[in-house]
Amino acid sequence: MNKKENAKTKKKLPLDAIRPGTIKRLLSYMSKYKVQLVLVVICIFISAAVSAASSLFLQTLIDQYIMPMIGKENPNFTGLISALLTMGIIYLIGVLATLFYNKAMVVVAQGTLKRIRDTMFSHMQTLPLKYFDTHTHGDIMSYYTNDTDTLRQMISQSLPQIISSIVTIVAVFVSMLYLSVGLTVFVAVFTVLLLKTIKIIVGKSSKYFVKQQNDLGDVDGYIEEMINGQKVVKVFCHEEETKKAFDKKNEALCDSAAKANTFANITMPVVNNMGFLLYVLLAVIGGFAGIAGINNLSLTGVNILTIGTIVAFLTLSRSFINPMGQVSMQLNMVVMALAGASRIFKFLDETSETDDGYVTLVNAKEENGKLVECPERTDIWAWKHPHSNGTLTYTKMQGKIIFDDVDFGYEENKIVLHNVTLYAEPGQKVALVGATGAGKTTITNLINRFYDIADGKIRYDDININKIKKPDLRHSLGVVLQEVNLFTGTVMDNIRYGKLDASDEECIKAAKLANADGFIRMLPDGYQTVLEGDGGGLSQGQRQLISIARAAVADPPVMILDEATSSIDTRTEAIVQKGMDALMKGRTVFVIAHRLSTVQNADVIMVLDHGRIIERGNHEQLIEKKGRYYQLYTGAFELE
Repeated sequence: MNKKENAKTKKKLPLDAIRPGTIKRLLSYMSKYKVQLVLVVICIFISAAVSAASSLFLQTLIDQYIMPMIGKENPNFTGLISALLTMGIIYLIGVLATLFYNKAMVVVAQGTLKRIRDTMFSHMQTLPLKYFDTHTHGDIMSYYTNDTDTLRQMISQSLPQIISSIVTIVAVFVSMLYLSVGLTVFVAVFTVLLLKTIKIIVGKSSKYFVKQQNDLGDVDGYIEEMINGQKVVKVFCHEEETKKAFDKKNEALCDSAAKANTFANITMPVVNNMGFLLYVLLAVIGGFAGIAGINNLSLTGVNILTIGTIVAFLTLSRSFINPMGQVSMQLNMVVMALAGASRIFKFLDETSETDDGYVTLVNAKEENGKLVECPERTDIWAWKHPHSNGTLTYTKMQGKIIFDDVDFGYEENKIVLHNVTLYAEPGQKVALVGATGAGKTTITNLINRFYDIADGKIRYDDININKIKKPDLRHSLGVVLQEVNLFTGTVMDNIRYGKLDASDEECIKAAKLANADGFIRMLPDGYQTVLEGDGGGLSQGQRQLISIARAAVADPPVMILDEATSSIDTRTEAIVQKGMDALMKGRTVFVIAHRLSTVQNADVIMVLDHGRIIERGNHEQLIEKKGRYYQLYTGAFELE
C-alpha cells in the first residue's frame, strides 16, 4: 500500500459510528433559515392535522350523513354535499401546506449546501501542500459531489418526511384514542413488534450506508487518478491491470451498496405487509365487537362501536403504520447523509497552513534618501517590518537567499536534506544539478515554504523566512514548474494568472519575452483562444511556453525554474533560453536542470547527491575539479 492509500485508509470513518457533533454542526449551517424552518414545521403540523382530521371526518360522514339516508325513498343530499365540500376544503389546505413546506425545504437545502461548499472551498485554499500530496484528488472531489448530494437529499426530502411522519403518528394516535381506547392498545402492542423488526433492518443497513460513502470516495479517487494518467496507462499497455484494480474497488462499492440498499428496500415491503396484517386483525376484532354490541371506550366516553367508527379506525391504522415505514426508509438516507457530512466536517477540521509571519512585501519609492511605502506599482519592492514599539522600518528587496545548515524531511525521522548551506547573492544564477531524488526540487519547495525545515535557517534579504508572511514571500517568487497547469479560459487569462492586474500589452510583452507570441497568434483566436482540459489542444512545449510567459508577467525579484525547458525541443530551447536570460537579468534565479547545457552560464552550480551538496562552483571550476560534475558533463556518469 502506497503512502496516499495508507493516508486515505486512516481517514475513513468507522463503520459503526458517525463523528460526534455532526448533527449540531449541520444545524449551524441551516441556522440562516430559521424563519423558513419555523414555517415548514407549522405547515407540517397543518398537513398532519389534515391527514388525521380527514380520517376522523369519515366517522361523521358515515354515521351522520350516509347511514341515516339508507333505506329512505327521497334522501336529502344537502348535508352530504356540504360535508363533502368541507372535506374538500380540508384536503386543499393540506395539499397547499405540503406543497409549501416541500418547496421551502428545497430552498433551505440548496442554500445550506452552498454555504457548506463555499466553506469547503475556502478552507481548501488554506490547506498545506502536504495535504494534497497525501490524499487522492478524486476522494477530495467526492466531498463536493457525492457527500453534498446525500445532504441535499436528506435536507430537502428526508428531514421534512421524518418530521411529517412523526407528527402524523402522534396526531393519528390521539385520533385513534378518540375513537377507541381498546383498539388503540392493540395497535400499540402490535407497533412494539413492528418497531423491533424495523430496528433490526435499519441497524443492518446503516453500517453499510456508511461504508458505501467511503467506498464511493475510493472509487472516485482511483478514476480521477486514471484519467490524469491515461496516456501513461496506454503507453505501458497497463489497461488490463488497471481494469483489475478498478474491478476490485468497484466490487467493494457494489458489495456495500448492494447490502445497504437490500436492507433499505425490504423495509417498506415488511412494514406494508405488517400493516396489512394489522388492518385485517383490526377489521376482524372491530367487526366482532360491533356485531356483539360490546361497549367501546373512547376519549368521549363509553359508547357503541359503530360502522363509521370501525371504518375511520381502519383508515387511521393505515395512516399510523405507513409513516413508520417512511421514517425507517428515511433513516437510512439520514445515516448515509450523516456519513457524508462526517467526511465533509473531517475535511473542514484538517489543520490549515500556519503562518506566523509579520513581515510584508510592499511597493516603495525613495524620498529624501528614505524608502516610503506607496500604493502604486514601482520598480522598488521593500520588506515592511512592524516593531513592538509601533514603529515601521523598510528594507529594500534585493533577492539575497541563504540556506544555513538546513535539515529537512517530508516525514519525521526521515531526513532527505542534510546540512545544506548555500548563498544566492542578488542577481546570481544558481543551478542545482543531481540525480532524481537528490533534493533539488525540495530546496525550492523550502524557499516557497510549502514545507517547513526541521533544523537550520533560511534567510531572505537577511530576514528569517519564518518571519515573512507566506503570501508575501510567494508573491516575491516566480515559479516555472516542469508540470504545467493551465486553467479553463483564454490564453490571455492564463498568462495574466501571474499578475491579475496586468494589461493586455504587458501579457503580450511577456509572451514575446518567452518566445510564445508566434505560436499564440497562430491559434484560431490568438490570445483570445479558449483553452479547456488543461490546454489539451496544445503541445507540451507550447504549454510550457505559456507557463514561462505567466512567470514573466509577474515580474518577481526571484525566479525558480524547475526543469522549465525540459518539455521544449533543443532548437526551441536555444531560442527560449535567450528570452529566459532576458527574464533572469537582474534577478536571483534558481535553476533545476537535467540538461547541463542550460546551466553552463550559471554563476554557481550546486551538485547534490542524496540530499547533500557535494560540489559547488561555476562550470569551469567544476570541470577542473574533475569530480561528479565533470563525470556528468563528459558522460562518464549519467543522471538517473
